[in-house]
Amino acid sequence: MTYDDVLADRVRTLLAGVDDVSERAMFGGLGFMVRGNMALAASSTADLMVRVHPDDGEAWIDGEAVRPMEMQGRVTRGWLLVDTAALVEDEHLQEWVDRGVARALSLPAK
Repeated sequence: MTYDDVLADRVRTLLAGVDDVSERAMFGGLGFMVRGNMALAASSTADLMVRVHPDDGEAWIDGEAVRPMEMQGRVTRGWLLVDTAALVEDEHLQEWVDRGVARALSLPAK
């Protein structure tokens, strides 16, 4: 499965005012990098993958629309998957884009 083109276009539009953004195809999805750090991705599961501070992620997990990202059966701290059904409104998508960008900007540039 490939990523959701509509979601990727919406994210791209919301990132238009952010400096040093690049895109990278990865694992069937499309990653959005800020200063060389991945901030978000339109994932191959049609979810939005969002980078957050590892200590903050638990607060947003609701088990339905927002869940922890897992790789090979293990939870990946600092990454959340947001169901696209929870991102229909642009303001909701903007909140998640802002969280991912803030986390990427908090890291040293690559």
